[in-house]
Amino acid sequence: MNYVDLHTHSTASDGTLSPGEVVRLAASEDLKAVALTDHDTVDGISRARAAAASLDIELIPGIELSCVLDGTEIHILGFFADETCPGLLEGLAGFRRIRDSRNEDMLNRFRKDGFDITWEDLQNGIPDTVVTRAHFARVLTEKGYASSPDRAFEKYLQYGGRYCIRQKIVTPEQVMELLTSCRMWPCLAHPMLYHMGYSRIRDFASHLKDLGLRGIEVYHSSHNQSQSARLQVITRELELLPSGGSDFHGANKPDVAIGRGRGGLRVSCSLLKDIKEDYYG
Repeated sequence: MNYVDLHTHSTASDGTLSPGEVVRLAASEDLKAVALTDHDTVDGISRARAAAASLDIELIPGIELSCVLDGTEIHILGFFADETCPGLLEGLAGFRRIRDSRNEDMLNRFRKDGFDITWEDLQNGIPDTVVTRAHFARVLTEKGYASSPDRAFEKYLQYGGRYCIRQKIVTPEQVMELLTSCRMWPCLAHPMLYHMGYSRIRDFASHLKDLGLRGIEVYHSSHNQSQSARLQVITRELELLPSGGSDFHGANKPDVAIGRGRGGLRVSCSLLKDIKEDYYG
């Protein structure tokens, strides 16, 4: 059977491999396709496409957009992104201003409490990277304020806590409007991470479907087989399509391997075939 990975990250956001390195690693693992889905940016797509051109692998240009629902951060994937689309770039610039404002506020709060953290630490030598909470978690761990990135999230980076207070948010409706207006294929990412319960996941996915949602990420490194089975039922009930990916971040998630995720996750090419048939009609 042939396999794909429809959820990966590069140094354009919070991964540790460059876009080209992500594609080359995927090809070395004999994947037939890989989606680059960096957080709130398409800056890595052209480099990923250039790497894929000389390899036996298909690049699915994508993005992962963040929004907030009742205080919970939600992620929605968009496949088949056109990184030259003016409307997309304008929308992302607006989203990034909101993210940058949050990051600046977080950094000021940490520094006010005596944490030795700088903006340069967060960028880690990549000035154009989209800084996320994962960057804060890495620096907090490296500087000894937390024993691990997971512990940094638990101790310092929970929304509504002392260091992560949202003053302005992006809504799911705004994300769906941007994805659909730019002719992308929207997919709700890793639903089990939101701790909603299956009934609320179904209701939320149904609401998003009314706004243009086409799929749910049924298979993900954070989902066990039982959870994926329940999500598959919801997906069928709503007449959506399943997707899947590792959520590869390189060394920032060392237990998540590209194409294999955590716990031996594999995503069949048949999922991508169905997604492409739905997208291209």
